Amino acid sequence: MSTSPVPVNEPSEFSQKFDRALSVLRRKAVTNLLRAWRGLEDSARSALNADIRPDVPKEDTERLRRQMRECLEAKGGEVSARARTVELGQTYLALSAKGKQRFLTILAESFDVDRKAVDAAVEKLQSAKPAQRAAAEAALRAALQASRVQILRQFNSLPNGFKFLVDLRADLLQAVEVEPSLAGLESDLKQLLASWFDVGLLDLEEISWNSPAALLEKLIDYEAVHAISSWSDLKNRLDSDRRCFAFFHGKMPGEPLIFVEVALVKGMADNVQRLLDETEAPLPEGQADTAIFYSISNAQGGLAGISFGNFLIKRVVQRLSSQLPNLKAFATLSPVPGFRAWLDTKDAVLNKTLDVPWHEDKGKAERLKPTLMRLITQYLVQEKRKTRALDPVAHFHLSNGAVLERVNWLGDTSKKGLRQSAGIMVNYHYKLSEIDDNHERYAGSGTVTVGKSVKALLKD
Repeated sequence: MSTSPVPVNEPSEFSQKFDRALSVLRRKAVTNLLRAWRGLEDSARSALNADIRPDVPKEDTERLRRQMRECLEAKGGEVSARARTVELGQTYLALSAKGKQRFLTILAESFDVDRKAVDAAVEKLQSAKPAQRAAAEAALRAALQASRVQILRQFNSLPNGFKFLVDLRADLLQAVEVEPSLAGLESDLKQLLASWFDVGLLDLEEISWNSPAALLEKLIDYEAVHAISSWSDLKNRLDSDRRCFAFFHGKMPGEPLIFVEVALVKGMADNVQRLLDETEAPLPEGQADTAIFYSISNAQGGLAGISFGNFLIKRVVQRLSSQLPNLKAFATLSPVPGFRAWLDTKDAVLNKTLDVPWHEDKGKAERLKPTLMRLITQYLVQEKRKTRALDPVAHFHLSNGAVLERVNWLGDTSKKGLRQSAGIMVNYHYKLSEIDDNHERYAGSGTVTVGKSVKALLKD
């Protein structure tokens, strides 16, 4: 008795039923997930009907404190816990600047470390027998962690939770200047963010003119060194002889953490206005021998003090080296943002003469040049805070192992450049074979490695 085989290209009746059942299960799973998130949002929204007022007046503080305590409670399961966290986040976002300050103060003071619990844990550790010591140490570590840390951690599992916490720390950094009692909370949040934003967890991506418009708009907003004046200016910075790279975190898609703008040129650039001139034709591919890093901008104020800029430069150098083997030199064209402020403490009269457009008077500019070039070189090489260069940009590049290669007269004649550094810019040269040795000398004793032209300025 023969049977007709089932064609291999047609599903059997069983597989059709299985596929239909699987499809139903998938739809149910998606539906349940959506219902859960809707319920989460609804729970937060219903709780918000009794709004805490934007300035958090005194009569609202206990309600806010109770809202925070509820985030620490385990009742109701995960969905309820997330709903309470959403509610707390929504409350914070709806507050005024004054209300946010009060919110942060309550979180810092009412959910700090339990000092009595710490003292008790210390006593147990001191009296613990060898076999009990590990448990006593673990109990002390637990007691030393403020309960507010648990509240902060709960935000990282929510959509946009990382961004919320980064922005929260940006608010904290401003608030702590007014209210020093917030320093502990700021420190707790910084430690959390430092672990979540470890450089090993970041992705290096190139940004081009074809990147999403929303991302390009953020470049314009976040550019902190040389303001982007228009879309045509931005397009020029992303032309064929330009590159832009940024670090991203998987939990903050579309949000650059830090980015660097690079110009591919012949020789070492000495003037940023010429470098960014939109009328200049792009350098033909293959003719560039130098990569100039002319702008490095931290895009997230809440990540201040969590350093990954040095890793960004090194990663970009590695990528450009592999993509463009004709590049022989990697250097910056950098501002000297602290020079005029320092000059004011050394020679206020001279500094005052720089408040007018002196650079437009060629004779006056030539008379000022020797003095200003000598002073800015002294500031960069010799002025220290302990062993650290006084200028923040100098410290950043020198600690990365760069050489202070050249000082450029009137390298930036923008209002900002004249106001901060008397229009002077410098080149920090990343000589790949010398980076480690330069870093060790600077980190150990504050020794600044300089190029020949800088040495000559120091002798003048």
